Amino acid sequence: MEKDKLVEIKKDKTGTGLLIEHDGFMSLNESSNGQTLKEAIGEDGEFHCPNPFIVDAVFQKFGIKNANGRIYPERILKREVEKYMQKLRDKNAIGELNHPAESVIDLSRVATNIIELHWEGHTLVGKMEILVTPGFRKYGIVSTCADETANLLLHGIKIGVSSRGVGTVSQEGGVLVVCDDFELVCWDVVSDPSTPNAWISDKGSEDLQRYVEEKENNKPLLSEKIEKISQILSDF
Repeated sequence: MEKDKLVEIKKDKTGTGLLIEHDGFMSLNESSNGQTLKEAIGEDGEFHCPNPFIVDAVFQKFGIKNANGRIYPERILKREVEKYMQKLRDKNAIGELNHPAESVIDLSRVATNIIELHWEGHTLVGKMEILVTPGFRKYGIVSTCADETANLLLHGIKIGVSSRGVGTVSQEGGVLVVCDDFELVCWDVVSDPSTPNAWISDKGSEDLQRYVEEKENNKPLLSEKIEKISQILSDF
């Protein structure tokens, strides 16, 4: 079956297909984006589009059960993020406004380009540029998905960040785990954020506790334990 024809794996289900995770957020009302919002409001009280329009965002987490009941093992998600970094270097880490039920990115619906990614504990965070048109920047005319994304953000709307990938979900020790065949496609912006309090902050480690996971949730998966034991044994 071709990747772009795969059926989405629904919440709490196993199988092979399209994996959609609504695990991230971005908002100009959060502290790290506050300067962007401040600059966007002119002395006349009207919104003025930043140029470039760059926002901080939370993208995804490993080792934590997400809203779909799935866990992404650390090794697998970090591997895919490392591969995805080449797209950042190529300035091709693009995503759509709303995710389609396929693995192919529709260029007519592109809204963002990710320009920076890094890990804060189990949480992947970074920056994305909203690819607004000159018409929106100068006159506020909404003609593309990027313009619509920018318009929503400038009016204080919370927007979700949703990963899109293909792979297999299986059950392991009573939990649903994303398997080794997972391939990350992109992150899209969506209307349905599903991870509460997952925000970036520029106020230091204390404020970051709003989205860094509790220690009791960071238990290694059985497969990860076995992999570590095998590595130890191979060293002898």
